[in-house]
Amino acid sequence: MMWYGHPGGWGWGYGMMGGFGWVFMLLLVIVVVALVVGLLRDVLVGMHGHHGTSRAPGSSARAILDERYARGEIDADEYKRRRSDLDLR
Repeated sequence: MMWYGHPGGWGWGYGMMGGFGWVFMLLLVIVVVALVVGLLRDVLVGMHGHHGTSRAPGSSARAILDERYARGEIDADEYKRRRSDLDLR
């Protein structure tokens, strides 16, 4: 144990925050690790192109077009035009 009170203020004692400094350091390490894991997850998910939609690897272009129309990403005219383009192939 360190003590304070001799000239210069150096000696034995509990150190910073009354002996609970290790708790705050542990919390800091946990927060830093969580941030790193979250950033890595976002980067890796972005690299693989998964943006919240799950689709079977063999999905057809027609099924994707139907999904986009159902979600409202494209209007009826564009849906019909693209569907006719797909039917010609």
